[in-house]
Amino acid sequence: MIVNHKRQTLSSNFMQITILMPCLNEAETIGACVTEALAAIHTAGVSGEVLIADNGSTDDSRNIAQHAGARVITIDRRGYGSALQGGITAARGQYILMGDADGSYDFSELPKFLEKLNAGHDLVMGCRFPRYGGTIQPGAMPWKHRWIGNPVLSAIGKLFFSSPAHDFHCGLRAFRKEAIVNLGLKTTGMEFASEMVVKASLANLKIGQVPITLRPDGRSRPPHLRSWRDGWRHLRFMLLYSPLWLFILPGLFLATLGLSGFILLIFEPVKVGTVTFDLSSLLVSSSSLLVGFQIFGFGIFIKAYAIGAGLLPGREFWLKLTKGRPVEWGILSALMFILCGSGYLVYATLLWKSAGFGPMPYQTILRMVIASITGIGLGIQAMVYGFALAVLGLER
Repeated sequence: MIVNHKRQTLSSNFMQITILMPCLNEAETIGACVTEALAAIHTAGVSGEVLIADNGSTDDSRNIAQHAGARVITIDRRGYGSALQGGITAARGQYILMGDADGSYDFSELPKFLEKLNAGHDLVMGCRFPRYGGTIQPGAMPWKHRWIGNPVLSAIGKLFFSSPAHDFHCGLRAFRKEAIVNLGLKTTGMEFASEMVVKASLANLKIGQVPITLRPDGRSRPPHLRSWRDGWRHLRFMLLYSPLWLFILPGLFLATLGLSGFILLIFEPVKVGTVTFDLSSLLVSSSSLLVGFQIFGFGIFIKAYAIGAGLLPGREFWLKLTKGRPVEWGILSALMFILCGSGYLVYATLLWKSAGFGPMPYQTILRMVIASITGIGLGIQAMVYGFALAVLGLER
């Protein structure tokens, strides 16, 4: 019965679902995965196919998959993301359900994903965690993934991108092919899983989720996933796509902290209990203010560039920023800072002159010099920022 169904679906011009599995030496499990996936398509009563995106297997994975009834394509460029990108392009289905070929995911859960897709969702994430209705069978997930990696990265993803996904890196997910192709996914490694959710969230696609069961995989060899390396790649990708959290907010925090200390210490030392904050603390505050302002400005450039290049949403506001009068505003701000700083420096020089250019009370003169250099530094940065934003607004 399954054989007849798969012949029919593979010859059909229109398919509702493609079950896509990336594959690299999965001979131990791929046959059972294909059989389970074909049975799920048949049980759901939809037209579909099982597509294997082989990424350079040197074992018998390809032959086993073909014998079980799957269509197999070869993806020459190595990497989890590369295999999935190639598979998505080659898929014949209107919808795609992707999952690993190691036996850890239960493809018979297909109807839950189809229900969400048919209800209008663009991306439907599986959720493995019991607190959200999922199931993780004993031995299915290493403790560092269950209690550290996945929860932390999922929380960061939700915070940075307002994503509704509770299980950011679940490998079993379904989506409308057209919607995901339009996102222009680029990454070639394991971070592809993050890229899909991040870009779907930024594009305001309708994202749903369903509870699923994670089983222990059926392989005798170690998994391809490398916990710390691939975890860092996921985190790095999310940071690069969030200049707000990578640059702008840390810059504002440093600048605000530095400005607070600068204002408190600019005229006299501050004593708190038995601790005295004096010139050294003023110098640290000044440095914090300058560095924070610099990081903040760099974040503005990155965000403006990313939005102008179509990598991030919010085009209208940032186009106004870069195509308005950033040079004039930058120069105006710079003049204010530089005049204040230079005026204070001239005043300090006159005091030094009145002392015959000899030794001065360091408490007085150093406070003036630190304040003046800080003002001049902020002014120069403000002027550079204005010109840099104007360059980003030039027609390309």
